Amino acid sequence: MNEVIGLFPIPVMRAPAVLEPTLVAGLREFLVSRCTTANNSSDQLSHTALLEPSDNSLLVTAAMRLTPVIEEFGALLFGERMPWALKEMWGNVLETGGRQAMHNHANSFISGVVYLTRPHLDSRTVFMKSPSGTEYSFKNDHVGVATGPYNSERWVSMAPEPGDLILFPSYLMHAVPPNPGERRVSMAFNAIPSRLNSWGYAVSFNG
Repeated sequence: MNEVIGLFPIPVMRAPAVLEPTLVAGLREFLVSRCTTANNSSDQLSHTALLEPSDNSLLVTAAMRLTPVIEEFGALLFGERMPWALKEMWGNVLETGGRQAMHNHANSFISGVVYLTRPHLDSRTVFMKSPSGTEYSFKNDHVGVATGPYNSERWVSMAPEPGDLILFPSYLMHAVPPNPGERRVSMAFNAIPSRLNSWGYAVSFNG
């Protein structure tokens, strides 16, 4: 029997209900009141300044809930369970009609999004192949093509509930399509490990 082997898969982890409803409500209120920085690609999208867990007790509690899941995901990426630190956190408010352009996150290894409202199905986070990825220059792309994991250019994340977490490697391109629904509130973050060791060449990071 023929066998298809998926080489070098990119992991994306969904962790449901990482934050309890009372913490979700508190974070939503705290972050919405501080989302005053306009996005440069959408007038209906705003952000908070970059925050650290120590900036607020709610963020401290959220970091305590998130860190064990980040450590579990880090073990998938690097083959070893080690301490991780949330480098920065920020809130996002996406109003009706707003969108988030395709981007990735620099200077980190794991990035994540915690959903603080239930987003419209059309404004779920979408992950894309890198525009500079290694692929054929000429594609087979027409109405009769059956799309699968080996020829698709994007993947739409599962429908999240408030308190759900999604983790992904920071280099992975992602975006949010135009939001046809009500206000969408989320908290994003970047995380770094305590150190990386490559056969004696060790690098330590400060969270």
